[in-house]
Amino acid sequence: MTQLHYKEQYPILTLTLKKEATAYRNVDAVLDALQVHIEAHTVATYIGRFDHFSHTCSLQESTIATGIHDAKNILFCFGKELPDPLILAVRPRSIGVADMGESFVLSFLEAPNPVANEAMRSWCNALQH
Repeated sequence: MTQLHYKEQYPILTLTLKKEATAYRNVDAVLDALQVHIEAHTVATYIGRFDHFSHTCSLQESTIATGIHDAKNILFCFGKELPDPLILAVRPRSIGVADMGESFVLSFLEAPNPVANEAMRSWCNALQH
């Protein structure tokens, strides 16, 4: 995985997964595999999915970068503590999956919880052969 600052502000982790290096052929299959990991985790709770591609296509004035064929997020939460009301700004978590034709791009915002980051990294890396 690559760690970077998207728009020089948002710390994210990203993985480009060539389709030839995975058993999954579409975004929904990737999300299904991630959901299995989320549901097996002792703390994480699966919330749902958001079809970002369809949503953006439905808007009158929208832009989708060339090469993106599908884009969805899987939503979940690691919140086993509620130390203050500000923690809600960084919850719930999501992993985005974009179909770029020959590859998938997975990305997520770094969590303030190192255990959550490690879990999300391992779930994404487990998608590779």
